[in-house]
Amino acid sequence: MSDDKTKRGAADRDRINVNEDYELQYWTHALGVSADELRAAVNAVGPSAAAVRKHLGK
Repeated sequence: MSDDKTKRGAADRDRINVNEDYELQYWTHALGVSADELRAAVNAVGPSAAAVRKHLGK
């Protein structure tokens, strides 16, 4: 299923898709981490933004 870029809201901000360049750029900037660190965190705890923030200590 493709990502519907016209629908942005809470659900879009609650999950991190490291396979989309624009999301990878947004989240690395928002969390102050490298792309590799973000991918490792998502692999460790899943795509939940809250879980990734907790894992990264943010």
